[in-house]
Amino acid sequence: MPGIASGSPLVLLAAVGAATATIGLGTAGVMLPNHTPLAVAESALMLEALHPDRLDLGIGRSLGFTPPIRRALRAETADGFADDLAELLAYLDGTGPVTAQPAVARPVPVSVLATGSGLTVAARLGLPVVVGGPALADPDRVRAYRREFVATETNPAPRVTVSADILVADTDADARVLALAEAVAMAESRRTGDFPPLRPVTEMPELGPRALEVAERTLASAVFGSRATVRRELERIVERTDADEILSSASTFDRAALRASDEALVEVLS
Repeated sequence: MPGIASGSPLVLLAAVGAATATIGLGTAGVMLPNHTPLAVAESALMLEALHPDRLDLGIGRSLGFTPPIRRALRAETADGFADDLAELLAYLDGTGPVTAQPAVARPVPVSVLATGSGLTVAARLGLPVVVGGPALADPDRVRAYRREFVATETNPAPRVTVSADILVADTDADARVLALAEAVAMAESRRTGDFPPLRPVTEMPELGPRALEVAERTLASAVFGSRATVRRELERIVERTDADEILSSASTFDRAALRASDEALVEVLS
């Protein structure tokens, strides 16, 4: 995907960790159906050993967009996600059928990027969840996760992080223009299997009816607008989900506008 630095999240985190001293290193995430649990565990443990107390491992269950990608990854189905996740956890805590190395001083925190059945799996295994997109439209799923959560020594209580593309601009219309860049790229990716670099409105392709529908759904799950609009929307999301944390992961074609948006978001949350 030329528009996303996602070919190997754990390798990218090694580079980020080497270039920094204190920033948290998080995967959002490693798609477990595409990798063996042991390989993911060994990479995570190596990162934790290199950069102690900085790693958070986000694990997802999504497959590649197109059949050729799924075949290339040897990942035709995510049906075994629950078992693979349990196996990964066993390798990370040293209880697996083989011992993953290197040994580390603390358990590597694991969260599940959860949609649909992922919330059920996370509750059963006692893991925090990161929820975004369509899952936010049904707060009953989040409530069920909290109700069914099985406490563990590592995670004694459920924890919900709400992930959203958050863009702040002077006006709602300006923010929509920024958000539209990723929405259109997402719509294209569903058709082509490629996530192209983000472009301004004047350079965007003409979308057909199905692509327009995907773009509108992507916009509907984003949070964008003026400072006042974004504050109201975030308050509404927290009220509906009882979120413990908000994760902003927005991107757009204009790097200066993105920086200004992030700075404005800090003001909104202050």
